[in-house]
Amino acid sequence: MRNATRGRIWAATLAGLALVAAPAARAADLHFGYIDSSRIFQEYGDAREAQQRFDRLVTGWRDEAAEKEKAVTQLRQEERDQSPILSALKRQEKEAALQRAISEYETFIQDIWGPNGKAAQENDRATNEIVQQIRAAVEKVASQKGLEVVLDAAGGFIVYADKTLDLTTDVITELNAQSNKPGSH
Repeated sequence: MRNATRGRIWAATLAGLALVAAPAARAADLHFGYIDSSRIFQEYGDAREAQQRFDRLVTGWRDEAAEKEKAVTQLRQEERDQSPILSALKRQEKEAALQRAISEYETFIQDIWGPNGKAAQENDRATNEIVQQIRAAVEKVASQKGLEVVLDAAGGFIVYADKTLDLTTDVITELNAQSNKPGSH
């Protein structure tokens, strides 16, 4: 997955982090903070590891797809080269083999990269685990600091905020502390 795509997916997924807790109170009484979720994903070890695992899966799927595509290309070439000298029965066998290879390739592509394919499922699974960890850390840090609202600067909605309201480093510290505890995964 490309970094830009990953950032958009994670930013959209993290939109739920925007309001950690917002009790019914006047805006002037609310205590705010913010995070930069893109920085968290870059600096949080478990998020990087999840991305690396996903990238390895994608590489494997791409390699397998390339092999299937190569087989289709080879069968096409054989059919084209041998068709004039083959009997009608052998020509039909070659055509049937080519059609099976094409069908297997297309099915594989759809199974992996289709709308509900393995790539989307694996990305959702990995992303959801990380987002839950981040959400828990944000809630803990916000609670410790007495904040009612936490926004995400990565979404581009914060035009200005005092840097003292930035919880990103505290959240990364909390995540890494949780990640290093035995049995935390």
